[in-house]
Amino acid sequence: MNKGNMSCSGRLLMEEKYEDEEISRLAISEFQSREEEIERKKREVKEKVELLLGRAEEEAKRLKQIWEELQELTDPARKEAATIRKKIDLANRELKALGQSCQKKEKEYKDTLEAFNEKNREKAQLVTTLMELLTESEKLRMTKLEELSKNMESLQ
Repeated sequence: MNKGNMSCSGRLLMEEKYEDEEISRLAISEFQSREEEIERKKREVKEKVELLLGRAEEEAKRLKQIWEELQELTDPARKEAATIRKKIDLANRELKALGQSCQKKEKEYKDTLEAFNEKNREKAQLVTTLMELLTESEKLRMTKLEELSKNMESLQ
């Protein structure tokens, strides 16, 4: 085999190595991008829940104040008190549903993140195995080339 073919083989190996590194960089970049997106969505959900909880607390304070004012009133206020109680019950039901939704989304996020991390570990193992195979293949080819080169020298 001449030096031109060996040089071409070396370039191909370098190109393969560069492509593998590029694939790994792209995978890492994609992982980071997904992780940032997950964190951004988590922050958005958390901010929405906090906003709703803040509103609910304000509503509870206002309702408590209204309730106290209603207690001071005589019989004509009972109808209004019943209306307010219904609103409180409705707010409580909505809060409960929002809390459950938040817990469900947190669990989904954790499950998704765990699955993502597992796949990422699996990919890393596969990349490592591939690199080992490529290294072993390269060693075997170099050994064979050296043997062929010695055979060529012995013929001369």
